[in-house]
Amino acid sequence: MSFVLLGGVFAPAGSYAAAADDSTTTYSEDEYYEEVDTSEQEPIPTVEEEDFLNYLDALTDPAVYEKKALNAVGGSTYITSSNRKSFYLKLNNTAIPNYTKYVSMLKQIKPENAELKKIHAKLIKGSYAQLEGYQLFKKSVAKTKVNSKLLKQGNDKIALGIKSIQQYHAEIRAYGEKLGYQM
Repeated sequence: MSFVLLGGVFAPAGSYAAAADDSTTTYSEDEYYEEVDTSEQEPIPTVEEEDFLNYLDALTDPAVYEKKALNAVGGSTYITSSNRKSFYLKLNNTAIPNYTKYVSMLKQIKPENAELKKIHAKLIKGSYAQLEGYQLFKKSVAKTKVNSKLLKQGNDKIALGIKSIQQYHAEIRAYGEKLGYQM
């Protein structure tokens, strides 16, 4: 399971207070207006910060498909022969098509920054492993008798995917914090 970190430009609260001190207010009975000194503009993001923000924005669309897929399969599900068919239908009709679309969209994201490329590769690797796990789950419940060997292989793939996605989250958080963002 993964999640998307959303970021934004954060300015220190002190810059707002300084801007407030530089304003002049003129009042007359006819109109009220305020002149504000705009000489202190927000700092322009660096190329690295701009790449990071663009990368985070690019993750927004794929996240919709990931959420649909994960909501379909829920958390940990104990599969029995009585709930096998409904689990198969959830996987076949919702989870796998949406997660496939999610992974496909992730592969289309091409960060320009070399460090972001390496971090993003971990997200793709982990997400693809999870997709393979879902496909193994589907095979394991496709017949009337649950195939526990395939089910275990699916769980192993999911665990591998989770490990890689957790690495991704740790690295993207550290990268964002290095740039000065609160993650």
